[in-house]
Amino acid sequence: MKKFTKEHEWISLEGDVATIGITDHASHELGDITFVELPNIGDQASSGEVLTVVESVKAASDVFSPVSGTICEINQELENNPALVNESPEEEGWICKVKDVDSSELDDLMEESEYRAYVEAL
Repeated sequence: MKKFTKEHEWISLEGDVATIGITDHASHELGDITFVELPNIGDQASSGEVLTVVESVKAASDVFSPVSGTICEINQELENNPALVNESPEEEGWICKVKDVDSSELDDLMEESEYRAYVEAL
């Protein structure tokens, strides 16, 4: 199950571990991504709060956490290849994984069809 935020993050929950990244739309809007500031394993993520920063040739952009939990894994591939976020933003370009997620926080997020309609209306 994949859900989306109005700030263009996506989240996929498997059990109590959520994978988080930015959407294809966000990666296109940012342009060529040159750096991803990865969060630290063990840090607490809070729903709606800044999780990390993605830098591109155009600008630096905050990435917000769609849920609360503890960061349990980061995508090390992004350290040497931040372009993965452009190439595969909703698969190989994920940013981090968060455990101990309160699944009720997902109720406020958009389904894929809702998100696609939201983006088209922008």
